[in-house]
Amino acid sequence: MIKVLFSNTPGRKRHALLQVIGVLILFLGGCSAPAPPSQGSYPEQLTAARAFKDAEFQNSSDSPVPLSRRETLLPLSYFPPALGYRVPASLQVDNNQVEFEIPTSTGKRRTMRRVGILEFTLKGNPLNLSAFVEASSNDRESLFVPFGDLTNGTETYPAGRYLDLNLTSTGIYDLDFNLAYHPFCYYDERYDCPYPPPENQLSTPVRAGERLPRN
Repeated sequence: MIKVLFSNTPGRKRHALLQVIGVLILFLGGCSAPAPPSQGSYPEQLTAARAFKDAEFQNSSDSPVPLSRRETLLPLSYFPPALGYRVPASLQVDNNQVEFEIPTSTGKRRTMRRVGILEFTLKGNPLNLSAFVEASSNDRESLFVPFGDLTNGTETYPAGRYLDLNLTSTGIYDLDFNLAYHPFCYYDERYDCPYPPPENQLSTPVRAGERLPRN
């Protein structure tokens, strides 16, 4: 899990979200491109993981959702589980490991290193997303994939959503958009969240993962 989300956030700790994401990974089989689960088991696992996350955000003192917003934001809203949004992706490693700055929600800039390009097919369309690590982070076990899509501003947070992937030795990843989540600045503007770069703006709607509450 990239740690940039927790920087410059007064009074917050990291273990709550790390615990939540750990449970999600245990529920859903990790990120090493396993065989697709059966239609019957996967939605149940995903629903259970989401319920656990809701409970953590509702009850934990480390919740990113302020007390004043829990009644309106919790339980979190999601698109229905959809196996079509869980696809294998191949990481084409960037030999140059380019570093560049990404603007954040608080007006700051974060230096990120592009590890490579994830190539995949979604709904019959060949697509790609850049995968990053924060340049100053010691975390070398996970990849950060911020992205935007055509649901932003109507069905999902206008600034985009995030995915986190455990690093694999094979270069093949289980890219599961059902696990896409809103940055914490959606819940609380004090969080310092990097915006998805232009190269990670998908020209298609991704109706999977966390969404805005329905009116």
